[in-house]
Amino acid sequence: MAGSADLRLPDELRTALHEHLATLRQGYDRRGWGRPSGYGARPAVIVIDLAMGWTDARYSLGTDLDSVVESTARVLDAARAAGVPVFFTTMTTGGPDDPPTPAQSKHDASMIDTQPGSPAVELDPRLRRRPNEKLIVKKYASSFKGTDLMEMLATVGADTVIVTGCSTSHCVYATCRDACSGFHVVVPREAVGERCELLHEVALFDINLDIGDVVPTADVLAYLARSTGAATPAPAAAAPVGGR
Repeated sequence: MAGSADLRLPDELRTALHEHLATLRQGYDRRGWGRPSGYGARPAVIVIDLAMGWTDARYSLGTDLDSVVESTARVLDAARAAGVPVFFTTMTTGGPDDPPTPAQSKHDASMIDTQPGSPAVELDPRLRRRPNEKLIVKKYASSFKGTDLMEMLATVGADTVIVTGCSTSHCVYATCRDACSGFHVVVPREAVGERCELLHEVALFDINLDIGDVVPTADVLAYLARSTGAATPAPAAAAPVGGR
């Protein structure tokens, strides 16, 4: 199981939590809430913050995300085989000339070096990022905030985002929330994770209820196997000179 051992649910609470979430789901189903939004025709994959500072437990903020990295690697293999665009993100706190935000005071800055160029913000090599796969360096939770991800997704003609990475309740959730107004949002369950098991499960419940579809990774792999990639929009035809 992914996550930090000291932030996992006790076994007796895990069963109770899943039973309660299932009961909640039934209540929302009766209200017609949380129906699947499905896949579109032109997917893109977003891999969020699977950098060494988060995937290597030797870092103070790192945790056991081996299963998440492995599942994401399978999604990447399928996307590459189908010619589906892939975007990676990593997160930094900015340079010395960036004013600190109030949110940064919530964490001990000495715990991990997230300055640009730090080994902690380098992508996990198991993902085998290719030169033509865009790496977005972000400062905020959402992969859209302060970046040109929206424009790049428009450029490749994507109507669906497959969101993987970490952390489920923070950067994954924020990205899905921003994406859902314009894209089908699909989250492969095994390809996202975080330190705290409770926050992970509650965030997935909320995403599946109100934002997108949380599905088994096997379903995403089957979808990608049927995909031919995101089509780049064709340029508009030029009007004839002197004509209409």
